[in-house]
Amino acid sequence: MNPERWQNIIGNIKDNFAVLDEGHERIEDEGGIDIEYIVFKGPLGKMRLEYITKPLVIDKKTTYSRRIGSDTKVDYLYSNTEKSNKLLTYKWNEDDEHWAEVEAGNFS
Repeated sequence: MNPERWQNIIGNIKDNFAVLDEGHERIEDEGGIDIEYIVFKGPLGKMRLEYITKPLVIDKKTTYSRRIGSDTKVDYLYSNTEKSNKLLTYKWNEDDEHWAEVEAGNFS
């Protein structure tokens, strides 16, 4: 999934369905995560798409000791230039009143 494809999906949703909510969130954890989302009323009911952009992990450093009871710490090194993108799809569950993730295997 690339940003151009995401914009095409957003355009198709706005043309064909009623948009209930749309926005952008920024989380400063893990090198800075950007989440763009859109909530719309589709043929399957209330749906939410999230396009997540986060820095690519380029190194992982594990700090540990062989002593009994010691902690293990994992430090991640994030890229300043390279990003990874992911699209998540959720469907509103009327019974439990929460967002349930739709698995990618259900689309085929």
